[in-house]
Amino acid sequence: MAKANQAEEVIDQATEQATEQSVPESISLNDLQLLLQIVDLASKRGAFQGAELTQVGGIFDKLNAFLTFVAQQQAEVADAEEGSAEQE
Repeated sequence: MAKANQAEEVIDQATEQATEQSVPESISLNDLQLLLQIVDLASKRGAFQGAELTQVGGIFDKLNAFLTFVAQQQAEVADAEEGSAEQE
């Protein structure tokens, strides 16, 4: 009986470790903004070959558009919250 309990404990510990390892660390908007700056800096320093610039620029544009959209959404939410707070 003791061996069965020990086996269950080992299985539980292994399951917990696997679950902790399978959950990736999240990426914040600040991380994405930093990534955008890294790509811009690398481009300025000549880190990319000419043939790669189209792909790098495309990803840069997509990321920039996404961050701009999110910033606009956050500003609209903040404005709406201010408006509702003033009405109360």
